[in-house]
Amino acid sequence: MRHLNKTQVTMFVFSGLTDNEQLAPFLFTFFLSVYLVCVVFNFGMMFIILKASNLQTPMYYFLSYLSLVDLFYSSVITPKMLADLMSKIKFISFYSCAVQFFFFDALAVTEAFLLSSMSYDRYVAICRPLLYVSVMTSKKCLSLVFLCFSIGFLQSVVQTSCVFSLEFCGPNFIDHFYCDVPPLLILACSSTLWCDSITFFFVSACGIGSLMTILVSYTFIVTSIIQIKSSKGRQKAFGTCSSHLMCISIFYGTVFFIYLRPPNSAFENQDKSASVFYTVMIPMLNPLIYSLRNQEVKRAIKKALHICP
Repeated sequence: MRHLNKTQVTMFVFSGLTDNEQLAPFLFTFFLSVYLVCVVFNFGMMFIILKASNLQTPMYYFLSYLSLVDLFYSSVITPKMLADLMSKIKFISFYSCAVQFFFFDALAVTEAFLLSSMSYDRYVAICRPLLYVSVMTSKKCLSLVFLCFSIGFLQSVVQTSCVFSLEFCGPNFIDHFYCDVPPLLILACSSTLWCDSITFFFVSACGIGSLMTILVSYTFIVTSIIQIKSSKGRQKAFGTCSSHLMCISIFYGTVFFIYLRPPNSAFENQDKSASVFYTVMIPMLNPLIYSLRNQEVKRAIKKALHICP
């Protein structure tokens, strides 16, 4: 961070979600409700997986960490966004902006690799069922989770160091509701070529790299399911993957829309809406999807609520 002492900017000002004072209370109420649901369902998912005997499998082990990441991931962005909705001046200090971006970036990439690890787990379960117990051991699952977090946080160190070592000498107005690479690079006074390259490399490597693991895994999974003679067996196999596929589609679709499209495209005005979905809605939707579409989770929830004997 050799340029840090040269910067004249000590804080940034967000545009926020809206400048409509009449709309702000409605948005505050809506997103506060979303955030509370996110916290309750992610905590609930972790608690149920910890306590339910029928959920002590690698698939739900990864899901518990996905819920943990979603909980922190949402908490990095949403509380500040809610506070800004009720504030006239939406500011954040330079160092707070760096911290927010660091954890947001680290947790987003960690989530991508957790989703790819879950696809590998489904591949072994469906394509190599007789070897599942010997392949997906507790040690291997822990190693995969550690690898996901390591990649996420290490690449974030590089990106955060790159972006916040740039000179920011004004203006300091960020046309967004949180600190992210594209709007920050617009404000930099020094050359952003190196940071642009690093951002593109990590988004491509982490995003496409993790997605390739998912695509390869599901290619083998679909091939194996098609070969199952029983329609009930095929339906059951697809059922174990449907929740995961839905989470993947929502997550990667939004990420690639924001970060891997040509600059100056016609979609730029939609960035903020897509980012809201990506940072606020997805962490709430993941546990909901698994709760509503997974029969084992449903049974565990009913048992926890004493609905079932």
